[in-house]
Amino acid sequence: MTLTICTAQLNVTVGDMAGNAQKIIAAARTAYERGARLVLTPELSICGYPAEDLLLRPAFIAACDDAVKTVARELAGLKGLHVVVGHPRGGDIRSKSVQVHMRWNSASVLSEGRTIETYNKRELPNYQVFDEYRYFTRGQGTCVFQVEGVNVGLLICEDAWFEEPAQLARASGAQLLVVPNASPFHVGKSGERIARMAERAQNVDLPLVYAHSVGGQDEVVFDGGSFAVNADGSLAARAPAFVEDLFFVTATPGASSYLLSGPMAPDIGDDEELWHALVMGVRDYIGKNGFPGVLLGLSGGIDSALVLAIAVDALGKDKVRSVMMPSPYTAEISWLDAAEMCQRLGVRYDEISIKPMFESFLQALSKEFAGLKEDTTEENIQARIRGVLLMALSNKFGSIVLTTGNKSEMATGYCTLYGDMAGGFAVIKDVFKTVVFRLARWRNANDPYQTGANPIPERIITRPPSAELRPDQVDQDSLPPYEILDGILARYMENDQSIEEIAAAGFDRAIVERVARLVRINEYKRRQAPVGIRVSHRGFGKDWRYPITGKFRA
Repeated sequence: MTLTICTAQLNVTVGDMAGNAQKIIAAARTAYERGARLVLTPELSICGYPAEDLLLRPAFIAACDDAVKTVARELAGLKGLHVVVGHPRGGDIRSKSVQVHMRWNSASVLSEGRTIETYNKRELPNYQVFDEYRYFTRGQGTCVFQVEGVNVGLLICEDAWFEEPAQLARASGAQLLVVPNASPFHVGKSGERIARMAERAQNVDLPLVYAHSVGGQDEVVFDGGSFAVNADGSLAARAPAFVEDLFFVTATPGASSYLLSGPMAPDIGDDEELWHALVMGVRDYIGKNGFPGVLLGLSGGIDSALVLAIAVDALGKDKVRSVMMPSPYTAEISWLDAAEMCQRLGVRYDEISIKPMFESFLQALSKEFAGLKEDTTEENIQARIRGVLLMALSNKFGSIVLTTGNKSEMATGYCTLYGDMAGGFAVIKDVFKTVVFRLARWRNANDPYQTGANPIPERIITRPPSAELRPDQVDQDSLPPYEILDGILARYMENDQSIEEIAAAGFDRAIVERVARLVRINEYKRRQAPVGIRVSHRGFGKDWRYPITGKFRA
């Protein structure tokens, strides 16, 4: 018998159990009308992922339980429909000193008003941004249920990356595997997922449907792109990435296994994927937290230009405001390019000179600084004046300040505490400077959200980058060329290579040692930085937990 499966690729909100339940109910009703008898929702779809320490609160688990009951009750009249809903369940045995988990990352199969099966995730990831040992107990056993005569084996996310859970499902009679997921995005992850699920399908000789979440949650982004693979590992269907979607897959009896078929969304390249991830990260952080809009300091440089373009694509021009804050060292072309970019995108542009405030600071400190030459102190004063102005506008009008620092700067401390680091959301915190340039060129060649073609003036991209905090300053006065710096950082920070290994790869050892030292001594700054979007396999956030005080040298 043919079975129609719908993957409800939903953008749920952490903690909005009632709202998430209604999304699931609406999706299930639509899917049922279109012939689906099995609806899959993402991992922990009732509460959102990651819910972090909300999971430790008994009232949170109770609200999740109530939401699952609501979904079952509201869909009770849809005869033959089976809906897989992800939710936490259970509690803890705990005192102030000891806590024993009795809580599971679960998925329940709801049908005609009842919970007919519940499966507990067996493999708990505890690496990169994952921290599931903190919250969950490993599940045991298998879950195989029948829909329209098809034996469906249920796994949850990480379970499908290991052999045993799928083998046990097959041994229990499964003819088809379904896998709810909440797998955070990083560049290249979508291809890796498909390859691993194809390998799993081949290993057990069963077709597999991968149901994935979509949306932004604090620093992580879920990219959607749910898919199905046949028992031979071939890709049978794929949902679009970075959008909510009801994705239908048909399972048809074949000679030796069920054959899956469905729509095939086009594959997208790394730069387009990265752009959509950054846009979604901004849109959902602003939207889910209820901010009326954003504002940012626009300098005429490449970083703020890129952040402005992302913000407009995410929110539309009317919710974005830019402020140019020239100092005595701001070049005229910076003014001109910043204003031109705002004109191209139709964004509000204001100017507030920091020159009188800077002079007041220098006058107030003149006695203390007498006889001392100017250094980074005066540079940082300018950055901090700008931070105060932006935060004052944020307080007055409610818009959140987007910071514009990139990963290369965050790694090496080429940023000012309470200055350019002042703000609420760091859009390109996980984007190396070399990738910033690449993305700027990609956006000028593409207009994915129809907000304006070629938004970034060419001179912004081609000018040598500069903080413009002293005369004739360029970034390379203080840092190695970005091609070299980013190459070292990728090896040292993202891949944990030693100084010896990086030098052996052809990098100058003295430069490698200097970069490693900069990374080490600037941990205190990163601890005080705003949260930002994670788009690599290792960003400065949950992936990176280094001590500020420490003597180890790599």
